[in-house]
Amino acid sequence: MSLFDTRVPAVLLRIDRNPFHHGTLGAVRSLGRAGVDVHVVADCDRSPVRASRYLSGLHTPPPPGASTADIVGVLRRVAARIARPAVLVPMDDASALAVGRTRLELSPWYLLPDLPATLPERVADKAELVGVCASLDIPHPQTLVPDSPVEAARAASLLGLPLVAKWSRPWLVPPGGGLRSTVLVRSAREAGELYRRAEEAGSRLLLQAFLPPGPDRDWFFHGYADRFGTVRAGGPGRKTLARPRGAGLTAVGRWTPNPQVQALAERIAGELGYRGVFDLDFRRCGTTGRYHLLDFNPRPGAQFRLFTDTAGLDVVRALHLDLTDRPLPQGAPRPGRAFVVENYAPLSLLRPAPDGRELAWHAADDRAPGRALWTLWGRHVTTRLLHRLRRLHGLPRLRRGDGGPGSGGPVRARVVRQATAPADDRAGCSDRSDRPDDEKAGSR
Repeated sequence: MSLFDTRVPAVLLRIDRNPFHHGTLGAVRSLGRAGVDVHVVADCDRSPVRASRYLSGLHTPPPPGASTADIVGVLRRVAARIARPAVLVPMDDASALAVGRTRLELSPWYLLPDLPATLPERVADKAELVGVCASLDIPHPQTLVPDSPVEAARAASLLGLPLVAKWSRPWLVPPGGGLRSTVLVRSAREAGELYRRAEEAGSRLLLQAFLPPGPDRDWFFHGYADRFGTVRAGGPGRKTLARPRGAGLTAVGRWTPNPQVQALAERIAGELGYRGVFDLDFRRCGTTGRYHLLDFNPRPGAQFRLFTDTAGLDVVRALHLDLTDRPLPQGAPRPGRAFVVENYAPLSLLRPAPDGRELAWHAADDRAPGRALWTLWGRHVTTRLLHRLRRLHGLPRLRRGDGGPGSGGPVRARVVRQATAPADDRAGCSDRSDRPDDEKAGSR
């Protein structure tokens, strides 16, 4: 008999347009292998995810810039097609915030953790997170929020160079404009110039003291806080390779016991009254040894499948079991297990993995997504090289209809690092003149 109530499907919601979001595929496989029908509401037309044998249904996502009401409308139509209550799993920050705001509206059709509506936004907004850390006495890099280009340049002098610049709401950063959610700033002039793009970015600019990277300094924690607030499943992991190096998503990670990170994560979730899946990023200060919280993501992290215990439990499975009133199996941790994103760290596949290894795209029981990845990734890399060559020669950037490598038709693959937020979210930032990856970075 299955541990899962397989009568209850799962709906994965992702608003961003990143075809290389391997976390979505991980969730499809995790629940699909358990016998759960998995529906995805995301732009997967050019993603390997659509090739998975475990995908039960693919649904058109809200358009870029859709309002919260539009997102609810899409989810209601999906619910009508499925015709039974489902567990809803937001897979990016924009989705998590929209679902958090509309939990009561969605409750007739979807099963969701009992989470305060404003809490996802409090922890996902990097400016708000500064206050959250202060209130909980959690270490966080010194952060200043300038209100003018002059103040930005002055902050650079106060914090020292280099420093880290972040947009408080990275999901608002528009694609294609050259802005990144997080960048390393090396001059006061650069800080001032960046501030002048705040309106374009859609949120406040934060300037943060730089914590240098180094061996054994970048850590993450994935967990599920159940209905009683107990953190179940997941665990602490060490980032051994990032993309970009030292300041980006986990290309290679390892399940590594760390009592300090574990205790910090459990205390943060407990004191906030958090319920549901969460993903935390920490950096250890080389001088003090303290672990600084860099990011709190109110959703599954892309590498959540790293933390699959001996009972097969991960944070997404824990969510489904808990919301359907099923007991969570008691498995043992599997320290030393590795997670590799093949397109970002192919050479890592040549290294031995005596404690086991989870691949982001390739799986023996679901081979089609892995095969599709390399075709799509080859086109993506070739297109980026063409853009760079054209830029070096002063030629205009290729448009999607200009054709590309291979068949002579347009190159379809593209990566949008952050989702456009709901229109009413952007409207709520009228003071923004005062950011994927899922490619996110903290104080790297």
